[in-house]
Amino acid sequence: MDIAEVAKRSGVPASALRYYEKKGLISSVAPKGARRRFSPAVFNQLALIALGQVAGLSLDEIHSMLSPSGHPHIDRQLLAAKADDIDATIKQLRAVSRGLRHAAACPAPSHAECPTFQGLLKAAASGALDRQRLGRRSKADGP
Repeated sequence: MDIAEVAKRSGVPASALRYYEKKGLISSVAPKGARRRFSPAVFNQLALIALGQVAGLSLDEIHSMLSPSGHPHIDRQLLAAKADDIDATIKQLRAVSRGLRHAAACPAPSHAECPTFQGLLKAAASGALDRQRLGRRSKADGP
């Protein structure tokens, strides 16, 4: 099917399809110089790309896990590292959520008098929350 049909059926813009092709994530079955045509397997490849992006993988990381035929070659270590990163982010967001909920319901006359809220402010001001998150990402993403 041609690129317009793939774009229409997948919801992926033709410009993104051309970019994915340029990056080697998908490939046209048409001869060079002809209008791009893709096999029906392209939908599975696009689903894998979308899943990888939702998981926080870069297109280069996704590319490294696709064979020329489009079948996945899973890098289990990379996926485990990304799962660890997601778990760390969830933990961080839960802590922030608890702090915000506490601040919203805190019986202290002023948030300036609330030790829990002050602790959250200090962590945010020092950048500790961001450093924790970025530190885990850099380990997962490699050098």
